[in-house]
Amino acid sequence: MIPLLSYQKFGKPPRVNHLPVFQVFCLFFLMLLMNLPMEAQPKTYCNPINIDYGYTPLERFTLKGKHRATADPVIVNYRGKYYLFPTNQAGYWWSEDMVSWHHFRMNFVGNSGSEQLDSNAPAAFVMRDTLYVIASSHQADIPLWKSAHPEKNEWVIAVDTFKVGAWDPAFLYDDEKDELYLYWGSSNEWPLMGTAINPQSLQSEGFTRAVLTLHDEDHGWERFGEYNDNTFLQPFIEGAWMTKYQGKYYLQYSAPGTEFSGYADGVYVSTSALDGFAYQAHNPFSYKPGGFARGAGHGATYQDNFGHWWHTSTMAIGVKNNFERRIGIWPAGFDADATLYCNTAYGDYPTYLPSEGANHLEDMFAGWMLLNYQKPVKASSVFGGYQANLGVDEDIKTYWSAKSGDKGEWYQSDLGELSMIYAIQVNFADQDIELLGKQDGLAHRYRIWVSADEKKWTVLTDKSGNTLDVPHDYLELEKPVKARYVKIENIAMPAGKFALSGLRVFGKGMGSIPGQVEQFIALRADKQKAGERRSAWLQWKQNPDADGYVIYWGKSPDKMYGSIMVYTKNEYYFTGMDRMDTYYFQIEAFNANGISPRTKISECP
Repeated sequence: MIPLLSYQKFGKPPRVNHLPVFQVFCLFFLMLLMNLPMEAQPKTYCNPINIDYGYTPLERFTLKGKHRATADPVIVNYRGKYYLFPTNQAGYWWSEDMVSWHHFRMNFVGNSGSEQLDSNAPAAFVMRDTLYVIASSHQADIPLWKSAHPEKNEWVIAVDTFKVGAWDPAFLYDDEKDELYLYWGSSNEWPLMGTAINPQSLQSEGFTRAVLTLHDEDHGWERFGEYNDNTFLQPFIEGAWMTKYQGKYYLQYSAPGTEFSGYADGVYVSTSALDGFAYQAHNPFSYKPGGFARGAGHGATYQDNFGHWWHTSTMAIGVKNNFERRIGIWPAGFDADATLYCNTAYGDYPTYLPSEGANHLEDMFAGWMLLNYQKPVKASSVFGGYQANLGVDEDIKTYWSAKSGDKGEWYQSDLGELSMIYAIQVNFADQDIELLGKQDGLAHRYRIWVSADEKKWTVLTDKSGNTLDVPHDYLELEKPVKARYVKIENIAMPAGKFALSGLRVFGKGMGSIPGQVEQFIALRADKQKAGERRSAWLQWKQNPDADGYVIYWGKSPDKMYGSIMVYTKNEYYFTGMDRMDTYYFQIEAFNANGISPRTKISECP
């Protein structure tokens, strides 16, 4: 950590020369004595997760511009470490804490290897203290790999030719019964399929069956389109995942399409691994149609080292291509009635990492609010229509871009008043990138400055010597810092122009929280118009002190697990309802200072 520097007039920030090791050592302890802020050993993370996402490996997916792209994540907990396998990354990541992720190009013995996982939606599972992984393929001729030491990137062939051609595969090893099952499918025509796999031969014995299909005529969230309103195209069912809990099998699936903000995961439950599945009343259980980064479909449910459940899934950008995507991780779990839920409220704000005694329904949001939504900004330059205000509009699909990627380009955000800063997320956008595939040796280098008066500036963090590719860098401070202005100065970009989809400053404002929302109503079409009963119009009186609102919904007043974040507006057209069921809603307002009380729960019969 390089010491904080003061600078009186921030025209161009001063150059910080590299210091001898002894001086850095002394100055580090000087910082401790002076009680100056440093980055903390993190207690929180922020979605999208900060991994070195590779660029799309195929030219045909770069119609508008080359871009980073991954999705369809699987995370498995193996021997106390977390292993992440997503789409098109030529390998996998592993982590000991779910915040620092290390990438491996997969090292297969006797095979060139990495292209095996440079595919869509690989599957991973643990059986008898061994980790297995296989690529997604329509061909019944690819190997299944295994490892007892994936943290060392040591892999051998478990089965040379796996006989089931499984696209979007997922496995469940039932250790109570010593049984292994495979589920797969990605289609807007065919259902998800399932088969038993012999745990000794690791092959199917030939019997497969359809296990799940969509019913979008009843389930509004399964309808195709950005707003679940496309009546011309059939929705996709894909992304199978199976979890066993208290003797029941929870078959999870995603719909209606990976490019949509409403991309979500639902679940059917059975006492059998291959039949008898019934739609869970609370669906979709993983859903995030609003906020900075949207979408929470095609994922996996897993446990941390304290026994708590999490759900990882896909977040959509879809600007340079429909398949421009990222990865999110959400607190999840099973309630007292064994209902599977996923908590995505404030799901792209700072969230606590795994800890003993955590309550995934109530205690995982750190409580640090966004301090600079739609606040005044300045920039060193603007490229084309990528205006400076697009860096603080809470939409990952829009971004500011400087005219170059040169050292010295900068971007400044005014918080509007002195505020306590706890964390900053720097979301870089891919403007004029000319890279394909997984790249090594890339790094983002920058400095962040803060000021109380826009005259005297202090370096908050100096990453001019950073050697990591950090497209969604997240900085949690050891102690909060009081400031009004935040400025990021470019040192070097991995490629392309200096561009930001979000410079997001989190903490606590000094003003008042908004009052309780008034005149909140939920209107649903007449029951005679059966198809429209999958939608409801939610409306409320605009709160002048609010930056936005979180709407909570459920099918029971004690299971308000669904949430939707809305900025600025005072209405929302909710298209994710099941046709035949009563719904319940309530709403809260938020701003940089905190969150209002929720309204009373409203019934929508």
